[in-house]
Amino acid sequence: MIMHLSALVLAYILDLLVGDPPRFPHPVILFGNMIRFFDKQWNKGRYLKLKGTAMVVILIVVILSATLIMLFTYSLNLYLGLFIETVLIWTTIAQKGLRQAASEVEHPLKNKDLINAREKLSYIVGRDTDNLSEKEIVRGTVETVAENTTDAITAPMFWAAIGGAPLAIAYRLINTCDSMVGYKNEKYTKFGWASARLDDVINYIPARITGLIMIISSPSKEVPMKKAWSVLRRDASKHPSPNSGWGEAAVAAVLGVRLGGNNYYDGEQSYRTEMGDAIYDLNTGHISKTVTIMKRTSFLFLILMIAGGFIIEFAITRL
Repeated sequence: MIMHLSALVLAYILDLLVGDPPRFPHPVILFGNMIRFFDKQWNKGRYLKLKGTAMVVILIVVILSATLIMLFTYSLNLYLGLFIETVLIWTTIAQKGLRQAASEVEHPLKNKDLINAREKLSYIVGRDTDNLSEKEIVRGTVETVAENTTDAITAPMFWAAIGGAPLAIAYRLINTCDSMVGYKNEKYTKFGWASARLDDVINYIPARITGLIMIISSPSKEVPMKKAWSVLRRDASKHPSPNSGWGEAAVAAVLGVRLGGNNYYDGEQSYRTEMGDAIYDLNTGHISKTVTIMKRTSFLFLILMIAGGFIIEFAITRL
């Protein structure tokens, strides 16, 4: 447990300093290639749910086995093992990347360059961005940062604290499966069923802890904490995802803004239930405020994982 926590802290710092180097052989690229292979070979004919479930199970077994083999280096040299586990966990965390993605939308918005801002937003959201207003660009960015605070930062940290690199890597694999095949459409409703359900399960606890920490870590004179709690409890379940609403509702509550509304995907309208109370109109400044919430939440989440890990370790040694 102590080595897992040490690797987690080092990975967190490494991500803050380095982020995701563009030429680094990121495991998500490998995961994507493997998922595409199974999608092409198995997503056809009969028994699609069974095939999709088998895909996830096979990939988890393969990736977990490979990760555990790498961690055998602990038996050779403690510091070598710590280094390898740190690097593996580092690849699952993307705080700096999320911050940079939000900034790349915010900068052209400050210069009223909506064309460039729409293009940058299109890199991080699935919705159509070609005709979005400034307010809608801000909403898309805020919602993305709020939702991905769990997916890209706190959830992999949660699983790393519990089981080190193996569980952190397994989390990132399942999350990648969900992002690639976990859609509710004709092509993936059955084949991606297991990926989507498993992603819901592994994000259940981290998402709720994240939402609570967002409220605690970002007190506001304009929005009292009691009011923010009320909004979070009221709106978190409104999101189509059982987990994503916790981050979005918490950010909406803290900022005193309303998220959700109409989005368009390939020209088709999709209404997302609104969250939060529109005390303030969304503006460009809310992007940096959301990033601040993300950074505070991530740090306090890390502290919570460290404290929890030491408590568990102490309890084990006392038995």
